[in-house]
Amino acid sequence: MKYYIETTIETDFDSAVEKVKEELKKEGFGVLTEIDIHNTLKAKLDVDFRPYKILGACNPPNAFEALKAEEHIGLMLPCNVVVQESSEPDKIKVSAIDPVASMMAVDNSAIEPIAHLIKDKLARAIEQL
Repeated sequence: MKYYIETTIETDFDSAVEKVKEELKKEGFGVLTEIDIHNTLKAKLDVDFRPYKILGACNPPNAFEALKAEEHIGLMLPCNVVVQESSEPDKIKVSAIDPVASMMAVDNSAIEPIAHLIKDKLARAIEQL
């Protein structure tokens, strides 16, 4: 089973990050964290890595339902969305975790409908890019 949802868009990196945030917001997600892998690897290891950001997206009502259903589910939150430059100019890859795939590790049937709902929301956000 594939563990992510992905698309490639034609734009510059910074515009892609902003567009992803906009589409996530339309689906009820907020971005709680933003990890700049490019800058972090440069600062910590002095290596040059392609532009790559991990956005920690959260849909509060559904996160709350998941937290009520499974006490350790916070280990799998928020939903990561990756925006990364590809090897082709102005081609940006955007991918999101497939929560249905990741929740297979959780032995709690109450989580399954929430995972499907979040997968649908993430897929719609990515499709709109």
